[in-house]
Amino acid sequence: MLWVYYDIAELTGLPEAGADHVYAWNGRHVDFHRCRDCGCVTHWAPRSAGRQTRGINARLLPPAVVAAARLRHKDGAGTGRYLD
Repeated sequence: MLWVYYDIAELTGLPEAGADHVYAWNGRHVDFHRCRDCGCVTHWAPRSAGRQTRGINARLLPPAVVAAARLRHKDGAGTGRYLD
């Protein structure tokens, strides 16, 4: 997966409730959503109401959108900090 992260206030066009299948890996912190028709994972959403960030599967976006995006690298240590 190639994830892009957005604040929930920035998102439009997510599937309506019931239009997708939802899976929570090990019942943990996020729900993964996939299309009922094609099976592609579309996005993930946190289970905690206080978290505002959502992950969108960038492989489903138009190539021009991905090419124009700013690429940032996280430190990988679970701090949520970016290296740049």
